[in-house]
Amino acid sequence: MLSYLKGTVVEVQRQGNRTLLILEVNQVGCEVQIPSRMVTDLPEVGEPVQVFAHLQVREDQWVVYGFSSAAARDLFRQLISVSGIGAQLAIALLDTLELPDLVQAIVTSNHQVLAKTPGVGKKTAERIALELRTKLAQWQDRSSIPTPGMSPQLQEDIEMTLFALGYNAQEVMTALAALVRDPKLSSQTDSGVWIKQAIAWLSQN
Repeated sequence: MLSYLKGTVVEVQRQGNRTLLILEVNQVGCEVQIPSRMVTDLPEVGEPVQVFAHLQVREDQWVVYGFSSAAARDLFRQLISVSGIGAQLAIALLDTLELPDLVQAIVTSNHQVLAKTPGVGKKTAERIALELRTKLAQWQDRSSIPTPGMSPQLQEDIEMTLFALGYNAQEVMTALAALVRDPKLSSQTDSGVWIKQAIAWLSQN
């Protein structure tokens, strides 16, 4: 399976609601569809770039989708594994929400946030969360995707303690997602306070 491409930026094209990166790899011009928000991460024309890729093979054509990180590419693959979610809708989800926010919305079954994406209604949002929340809770931890509103070091300290106490990845991610919305905790940097609140939350839910 195609993992990534290294080459130089030739140009970026807009074709309707699609954004295409023309990438020259070993004197071959490759057309790669990318999320539109990725354009701001690209270097100047003629500069080298690495694009994490997913190759979709159809009867009539091969399509390459490109992403700025392996995590974004892997999340795209998770999304298109959901029944009824095609590549364009997966791209739209990645374009609408920042990566940590999208993962968090799925893990916590926040259908309202998911439905902000054009083309994603209530039923589609529910299906995405139902099929992916457990997988993504575990993947989020392995991939070190930060919880929005929390520093990576603080999150790691809290997670390690809660895991040692016997809580699983989904329980921990769900608790943290709930607690970061508490304005009283938003500026709190003491992991002990977060751990105490997380245990209290988990005991009640």
